[in-house]
Amino acid sequence: MRKSNWIHKIKITTGHYTQTKLLSENAFGIYFEFLNNATITVSFKPLNDVFPEDISESSSGVLLNFERELIEEDDIEYALEIMLLFNTSKRIRIEDANQSAKIKSVIDLITDEFLSENASYIVLKTVLKVLMLHLIRFQNNTFIDQNLNQKRVFQFLKLMETSFLKETKADYYANEMGISEKRLNQILKEKLNVTAKQIIQQRQITEAKRRLVKSEITIKELAYVLGFDSMSSFSRFF
Repeated sequence: MRKSNWIHKIKITTGHYTQTKLLSENAFGIYFEFLNNATITVSFKPLNDVFPEDISESSSGVLLNFERELIEEDDIEYALEIMLLFNTSKRIRIEDANQSAKIKSVIDLITDEFLSENASYIVLKTVLKVLMLHLIRFQNNTFIDQNLNQKRVFQFLKLMETSFLKETKADYYANEMGISEKRLNQILKEKLNVTAKQIIQQRQITEAKRRLVKSEITIKELAYVLGFDSMSSFSRFF
């Protein structure tokens, strides 16, 4: 695949994160700062969100951002793991020299491939997945208790991802999970600092923007697909 066919899906730049422009508001963003040989700080920008305010401890780093569609080309379990990583970890700090070295080597590899004139989309996606799995593993290992509530967050995200076009009410997901809507929102507020309604709406916005950019559908058809009963209600929402 020619570089011009996929360059809009992923971008890698070096320098301070404020000195470069993201692909879009809908892009995932990761900023790596290499503080010393043993320490890396990793800051995350979820979809339709921003980086943490206190992101920078150094004057330069590596900014990697990619569009949602890049991970959706793979299996849904992987895509859900990515969303959980970005929504539960605004920032992580890796202080193990061996772990830091592994992650840095993968970052160097994906950066070199991206900058190559003969860059391969397949290679980039493969190395990106290796990097993401390293970060997911680190995150999972740092959870002191992978408790029931954490599992319920993942259960909700997985269910929402497959049902949000048809089911837009929080009580549907709560009933499917066997808990009350109030308890579901308590868990999501505790773990993600958002409610079920906010997550569903964010997913609808992302999907609407994706379909409109790709011109797959008219605005009127899109409003119907997303469950709005009129163009006016869709306009107020979007």
